[in-house]
Amino acid sequence: MPATTIHFVRHGKVYNPNHVLYERLPGYHLSQRGARMAAATARFLALNPATQSVSALYTSPLERAQETAGIIRDQINLGRRERGERPLDLIEDGRLIEAGNEFRGKRIGRGDGALWRDGNWRLLTNLMRPSWGESYQSIAGRVSDFVREQLEHRPGEQIIVVSHESPIWSFRHMLETGRPEHNMLLRRTALASVTSVTFESGSGSVLGITYADPAARLA
Repeated sequence: MPATTIHFVRHGKVYNPNHVLYERLPGYHLSQRGARMAAATARFLALNPATQSVSALYTSPLERAQETAGIIRDQINLGRRERGERPLDLIEDGRLIEAGNEFRGKRIGRGDGALWRDGNWRLLTNLMRPSWGESYQSIAGRVSDFVREQLEHRPGEQIIVVSHESPIWSFRHMLETGRPEHNMLLRRTALASVTSVTFESGSGSVLGITYADPAARLA
């Protein structure tokens, strides 16, 4: 059976001077540091013999993910053009979007709009559920649907996916433990990191999971 590898990349650092919990809000872009993080990860992927042969590049519809994916695309396409290969395009997929969160638009800190005002703290009743937004079951389920589709239509290929911390970790936790519920404080999904999952294309069995943090020195 051929093996399919999906490389899940978390977006780079976001420009957010007011410390807003932006979740799915529009208008939140990579900071200058975030762009450098994305560039470091792009170089890492472009130099990796496996991802040099990537066949598709998917992204969440949110700006920070699309900007990260665009930097990766441009770097990988340099090599593809030199080899006479067709450049990659970005493919947007809503299943890769950030988790829904009832705290969207709130600020971390004090003053008007702060997270801890107006009784918002009452939503923090269960770190494993979570109790303040989209369930981990829902998050992992939509990523699973995306992955099953890739295994069916792109067997044996290398695929890059740019998404967000919660979808990437919820899916990985489900693969490793059988359940997506987890303590969000214990995630291992750094900004611009790469979580690579290799599947047997026919059965969908997991053959291996690796993790890399190419932008660690920029964090």
